[in-house]
Amino acid sequence: MRQALIVWGGWSGHEPERGAQIIRDFLTEDGFDVRIENSTAAFADPTIRDISVIVPIVTMSKIEKEEVSNLVAAVQGGVGLAGYHGGMADAFRDAVDYQFMVGGQWVAHPGNIIDYHVDITRPDDPIVSGFERFPYRSEQYYMHVDPSNEVLATTTFSGEHASWIDGVVMPVVWKRKHGLGRVFYSSLGHVASEFEVPQMREILRRGINWAAR
Repeated sequence: MRQALIVWGGWSGHEPERGAQIIRDFLTEDGFDVRIENSTAAFADPTIRDISVIVPIVTMSKIEKEEVSNLVAAVQGGVGLAGYHGGMADAFRDAVDYQFMVGGQWVAHPGNIIDYHVDITRPDDPIVSGFERFPYRSEQYYMHVDPSNEVLATTTFSGEHASWIDGVVMPVVWKRKHGLGRVFYSSLGHVASEFEVPQMREILRRGINWAAR
């Protein structure tokens, strides 16, 4: 049986515990043995190098050197890493090795909660296949991203809330490799109620399954 580790914590505004429960439920349905922890100390456990996938949900947190080094080594060795929104891509602002692995870091969400669209750029990819452009209401993440990411979906900024980014096309969903490990990320999912959006939920679910070895 494939094993998944979900680690939640950090800023409570992203409702990390509820998100962890939702992900636990659908991964259990998908045949995973799921373990949930609420401390980054779980990343220092040597046994994480033997599991299938790790899902971090820990916005604006600190991570110790031995924790991040063991996590990075696990992914480089073949463990999958998958997550969403600030829980994964705004987790450890001072840990560059972690950001290198994730492939991006949040820097702004102009306008805060707004209406925007998500555009599917790789409709042939199984993670997003069957989906077309869809409307979304949440934070529209402006990110610093790795050019080596394989981008599956994007969003375009209007410039209404920051005129200098008018027309900027920003990755929303991507996948990548880090060593032998697969890494998946979606910027959607500011609060747990967004899991009720079928595109958000299913893309994340497929992405986690893709990342898991």
